[in-house]
Amino acid sequence: MSAVSTSPTAPAPARRDAEATKAAILRAARHLLARHAHADITLKAVAERAGVSAPLILKYFGNKDALFARVMSFEADADALLAAPTPELGRHMVRHVLVSQSRQGADPLLRIVFAPLHGEQGDILRANFRTQVTERLTARLDGPDAGLRAELAVAALLGLGVVYGIARGSHVRSADLDDVVERYAPLVQQHLTPGTPRP
Repeated sequence: MSAVSTSPTAPAPARRDAEATKAAILRAARHLLARHAHADITLKAVAERAGVSAPLILKYFGNKDALFARVMSFEADADALLAAPTPELGRHMVRHVLVSQSRQGADPLLRIVFAPLHGEQGDILRANFRTQVTERLTARLDGPDAGLRAELAVAALLGLGVVYGIARGSHVRSADLDDVVERYAPLVQQHLTPGTPRP
């Protein structure tokens, strides 16, 4: 009599959490939007990066335009980016950009860099970025030239994001994250709080 395998059957796949799935789809779309023209991004590419099927994206978001309308908003990203008291905000923002890129494969701001590639969608991206990120940061700052200082602080963050995520700078990527934060945060903070010693 031949032996019958009694190895336990694999457990049924756990039902995918809808919110986690939506978040993965949005992360994938943001990643692609930060590297490719809007017109060149397919739902199939988003689905492959997110590890889901294209029909699932349609189920959750309806169509590509509805998905990218969400991706072109910086509202949730700004909530996380600005979630610290102003005296500690430079350090928080630098850490957030680095952790988002190194551990989550995303960047809260980087997709604005490619706005010129996106035609009319690029105009939406710029308008959202201005109102949801730089104007919101401006409103938090005291002292003169708050708008200029907010834009310079954001520019410093974008530069870091580009070197890490697009240029893939080998020294920045291999350095200890805390060391990069210590070195770079004062550059951002000097724009946020006048009188901060320059690095």
